[in-house]
Amino acid sequence: MKLPSQIKCVIFDMDGVIIDSEEIHKKAYYETFNSLNLTVSDALYKSFTGSSTINAFQKLVKHFQLNENPEDLVLDKRRRYVNFFENDPHLHLVAGVEDLIKYLYQKNITLVLASSSAMININRVFDRFNLHQYFAAKISGADLKESKPNPEIFNKAAVLGNTPKENCVVIEDSDNGVKAANDANIFVFGYANILSEGQTLANADAVIKDFKDLKSIL
Repeated sequence: MKLPSQIKCVIFDMDGVIIDSEEIHKKAYYETFNSLNLTVSDALYKSFTGSSTINAFQKLVKHFQLNENPEDLVLDKRRRYVNFFENDPHLHLVAGVEDLIKYLYQKNITLVLASSSAMININRVFDRFNLHQYFAAKISGADLKESKPNPEIFNKAAVLGNTPKENCVVIEDSDNGVKAANDANIFVFGYANILSEGQTLANADAVIKDFKDLKSIL
Protein backbone atom coordinates (compact mmCIF):
# COMPACT_ATOMS: atom_id res chain seq x y z
CA MET A 1 0.00 0.00 0.00
CA LYS A 2 1.21 3.51 -0.83
CA LEU A 3 1.99 5.96 1.98
CA PRO A 4 -0.86 8.51 2.29
CA SER A 5 -0.03 11.85 0.71
CA GLN A 6 -1.60 13.61 3.68
CA ILE A 7 -1.28 11.95 7.11
CA LYS A 8 -3.76 13.26 9.66
CA CYS A 9 -3.86 10.42 12.20
CA VAL A 10 -1.20 8.06 13.57
CA ILE A 11 -2.42 4.92 15.34
CA PHE A 12 0.07 3.45 17.80
CA ASP A 13 0.26 -0.04 19.21
CA MET A 14 1.59 0.05 22.79
CA ASP A 15 3.60 -3.00 23.89
CA GLY A 16 6.83 -3.07 21.90
CA VAL A 17 6.07 0.24 20.16
CA ILE A 18 5.58 2.76 22.98
CA ILE A 19 6.90 0.76 25.91
CA ASP A 20 9.45 -2.04 26.09
CA SER A 21 7.15 -4.24 28.14
CA GLU A 22 7.37 -7.43 26.09
CA GLU A 23 9.87 -8.94 28.53
CA ILE A 24 7.69 -8.43 31.61
CA HIS A 25 4.66 -9.71 29.73
CA LYS A 26 6.69 -12.81 28.90
CA LYS A 27 7.76 -13.28 32.54
CA ALA A 28 4.14 -12.94 33.67
CA TYR A 29 2.92 -15.41 31.06
CA TYR A 30 5.58 -17.99 31.89
CA GLU A 31 4.98 -17.70 35.62
CA THR A 32 1.33 -18.47 34.86
CA PHE A 33 2.28 -21.39 32.58
CA ASN A 34 4.58 -22.78 35.27
CA SER A 35 1.83 -22.54 37.87
CA LEU A 36 -0.21 -24.83 35.60
CA ASN A 37 2.77 -27.18 35.01
CA LEU A 38 2.63 -26.45 31.28
CA THR A 39 5.53 -26.54 28.85
CA VAL A 40 4.75 -23.88 26.26
CA SER A 41 6.92 -23.94 23.14
CA ASP A 42 8.50 -20.79 21.72
CA ALA A 43 6.37 -21.16 18.61
CA LEU A 44 3.13 -21.31 20.59
CA TYR A 45 4.12 -18.35 22.75
CA LYS A 46 5.14 -16.25 19.74
CA SER A 47 1.73 -16.90 18.18
CA PHE A 48 0.22 -14.93 21.08
CA THR A 49 2.17 -11.74 20.28
CA GLY A 50 -0.20 -8.92 19.39
CA SER A 51 -3.28 -10.83 20.56
CA SER A 52 -5.32 -9.91 23.62
CA THR A 53 -4.59 -11.86 26.80
CA ILE A 54 -8.03 -13.48 26.79
CA ASN A 55 -7.48 -14.64 23.22
CA ALA A 56 -4.09 -16.08 24.19
CA PHE A 57 -5.50 -18.04 27.12
CA GLN A 58 -8.47 -19.26 25.08
CA LYS A 59 -5.93 -20.71 22.63
CA LEU A 60 -3.90 -22.17 25.50
CA VAL A 61 -6.91 -23.83 27.15
CA LYS A 62 -7.94 -25.34 23.83
CA HIS A 63 -4.38 -26.43 22.93
CA PHE A 64 -3.77 -28.22 26.23
CA GLN A 65 -7.42 -29.20 26.82
CA LEU A 66 -7.40 -27.53 30.23
CA ASN A 67 -10.30 -27.32 32.64
CA GLU A 68 -9.31 -23.81 33.77
CA ASN A 69 -11.44 -20.80 32.93
CA PRO A 70 -9.56 -18.49 30.52
CA GLU A 71 -10.93 -15.42 32.34
CA ASP A 72 -9.40 -16.64 35.62
CA LEU A 73 -6.05 -17.19 33.89
CA VAL A 74 -6.18 -13.65 32.52
CA LEU A 75 -6.59 -12.27 36.05
CA ASP A 76 -3.75 -14.44 37.31
CA LYS A 77 -1.41 -13.31 34.54
CA ARG A 78 -2.46 -9.67 35.01
CA ARG A 79 -1.65 -9.83 38.74
CA ARG A 80 1.81 -11.16 37.92
CA TYR A 81 2.32 -8.48 35.25
CA VAL A 82 1.38 -5.70 37.68
CA ASN A 83 3.90 -7.03 40.17
CA PHE A 84 6.67 -6.88 37.56
CA PHE A 85 5.47 -3.49 36.25
CA GLU A 86 5.47 -1.85 39.68
CA ASN A 87 8.75 -3.35 40.81
CA ASP A 88 10.90 -3.02 37.70
CA PRO A 89 12.73 0.33 37.89
CA HIS A 90 14.30 -0.30 34.48
CA LEU A 91 11.00 -0.34 32.57
CA HIS A 92 11.24 2.38 29.94
CA LEU A 93 9.66 3.84 26.82
CA VAL A 94 10.99 2.60 23.48
CA ALA A 95 13.93 4.75 22.38
CA GLY A 96 12.81 7.79 20.42
CA VAL A 97 9.07 7.22 20.73
CA GLU A 98 8.42 10.06 23.20
CA ASP A 99 10.11 12.55 20.87
CA LEU A 100 8.04 11.20 17.96
CA ILE A 101 4.78 11.48 19.94
CA LYS A 102 5.53 15.09 20.93
CA TYR A 103 6.60 15.94 17.36
CA LEU A 104 3.34 14.60 15.88
CA TYR A 105 1.25 16.26 18.57
CA GLN A 106 2.88 19.63 17.86
CA LYS A 107 2.06 19.15 14.16
CA ASN A 108 -1.62 18.71 15.15
CA ILE A 109 -1.68 15.13 13.92
CA THR A 110 -4.29 13.11 15.78
CA LEU A 111 -2.84 10.30 17.88
CA VAL A 112 -4.79 7.17 18.79
CA LEU A 113 -3.63 4.24 20.93
CA ALA A 114 -4.89 0.82 19.75
CA SER A 115 -3.51 -1.93 21.97
CA SER A 116 -4.44 -5.50 22.75
CA SER A 117 -3.60 -4.82 26.40
CA ALA A 118 -6.38 -4.34 28.92
CA MET A 119 -7.36 -0.71 29.51
CA ILE A 120 -6.16 -0.96 33.11
CA ASN A 121 -2.66 -1.74 31.79
CA ILE A 122 -2.87 0.97 29.12
CA ASN A 123 -3.74 3.55 31.77
CA ARG A 124 -1.01 2.24 34.04
CA VAL A 125 1.57 2.92 31.30
CA PHE A 126 0.07 6.29 30.36
CA ASP A 127 -0.02 7.38 34.01
CA ARG A 128 3.57 6.34 34.67
CA PHE A 129 4.97 8.07 31.59
CA ASN A 130 2.54 11.03 31.41
CA LEU A 131 1.18 10.26 27.93
CA HIS A 132 -2.56 10.95 28.30
CA GLN A 133 -2.25 14.56 27.13
CA TYR A 134 -1.04 13.61 23.66
CA PHE A 135 -3.67 11.07 22.64
CA ALA A 136 -7.16 11.83 21.37
CA ALA A 137 -8.39 8.31 22.10
CA LYS A 138 -7.33 4.94 23.50
CA ILE A 139 -8.78 1.55 22.57
CA SER A 140 -8.22 -1.78 24.29
CA GLY A 141 -8.58 -4.91 22.19
CA ALA A 142 -9.65 -6.69 25.37
CA ASP A 143 -12.92 -4.71 25.18
CA LEU A 144 -13.69 -5.79 21.60
CA LYS A 145 -15.35 -8.91 20.24
CA GLU A 146 -12.32 -9.88 18.20
CA SER A 147 -8.59 -9.58 18.89
CA LYS A 148 -5.79 -8.76 16.46
CA PRO A 149 -5.26 -10.04 13.75
CA ASN A 150 -8.92 -9.09 13.31
CA PRO A 151 -9.06 -5.52 11.87
CA GLU A 152 -11.85 -4.35 14.22
CA ILE A 153 -9.51 -2.41 16.52
CA PHE A 154 -8.02 -0.33 13.69
CA ASN A 155 -11.38 0.29 12.05
CA LYS A 156 -12.56 1.69 15.39
CA ALA A 157 -9.33 3.65 15.86
CA ALA A 158 -9.91 5.54 12.60
CA VAL A 159 -13.47 6.33 13.67
CA LEU A 160 -12.37 7.55 17.11
CA GLY A 161 -9.64 9.60 15.46
CA ASN A 162 -12.34 11.14 13.26
CA THR A 163 -10.10 10.54 10.25
CA PRO A 164 -10.66 8.71 6.94
CA LYS A 165 -8.57 5.55 6.80
CA GLU A 166 -6.75 6.81 3.70
CA ASN A 167 -5.28 9.57 5.91
CA CYS A 168 -4.23 7.22 8.73
CA VAL A 169 -1.10 5.17 9.37
CA VAL A 170 -0.49 2.44 11.95
CA ILE A 171 2.74 1.64 13.82
CA GLU A 172 2.97 -2.03 14.86
CA ASP A 173 5.65 -4.45 16.04
CA SER A 174 3.77 -7.76 15.66
CA ASP A 175 2.68 -9.84 12.69
CA ASN A 176 -0.82 -10.12 14.18
CA GLY A 177 -1.01 -6.35 14.39
CA VAL A 178 0.35 -5.87 10.87
CA LYS A 179 -2.29 -8.26 9.50
CA ALA A 180 -5.01 -6.37 11.38
CA ALA A 181 -3.87 -3.12 9.77
CA ASN A 182 -3.59 -4.77 6.34
CA ASP A 183 -7.15 -6.08 6.61
CA ALA A 184 -8.37 -2.66 7.76
CA ASN A 185 -6.76 -1.20 4.61
CA ILE A 186 -4.57 1.20 6.59
CA PHE A 187 -0.91 1.83 5.76
CA VAL A 188 1.25 0.13 8.39
CA PHE A 189 4.81 0.75 9.51
CA GLY A 190 6.38 -2.33 11.07
CA TYR A 191 8.66 -1.35 13.96
CA ALA A 192 11.47 -3.88 14.24
CA ASN A 193 11.81 -4.05 18.02
CA ILE A 194 14.49 -6.62 18.89
CA LEU A 195 12.51 -7.59 22.00
CA SER A 196 9.45 -8.58 19.95
CA GLU A 197 10.46 -12.17 19.37
CA GLY A 198 9.78 -14.07 16.16
CA GLN A 199 8.00 -11.25 14.33
CA THR A 200 8.82 -11.07 10.61
CA LEU A 201 6.89 -7.86 9.75
CA ALA A 202 6.90 -9.31 6.23
CA ASN A 203 3.51 -7.82 5.34
CA ALA A 204 4.17 -4.32 6.68
CA ASP A 205 4.06 -1.57 4.05
CA ALA A 206 7.39 -0.28 5.38
CA VAL A 207 9.74 -1.40 8.14
CA ILE A 208 11.58 0.98 10.47
CA LYS A 209 14.27 0.33 13.04
CA ASP A 210 14.56 3.80 14.53
CA PHE A 211 11.77 6.28 15.30
CA LYS A 212 14.04 9.14 14.23
CA ASP A 213 13.52 7.91 10.65
CA LEU A 214 9.76 8.44 10.98
CA LYS A 215 10.07 12.13 11.89
CA SER A 216 11.34 12.84 8.38
CA ILE A 217 8.44 10.90 6.83
CA LEU A 218 5.42 11.90 8.91
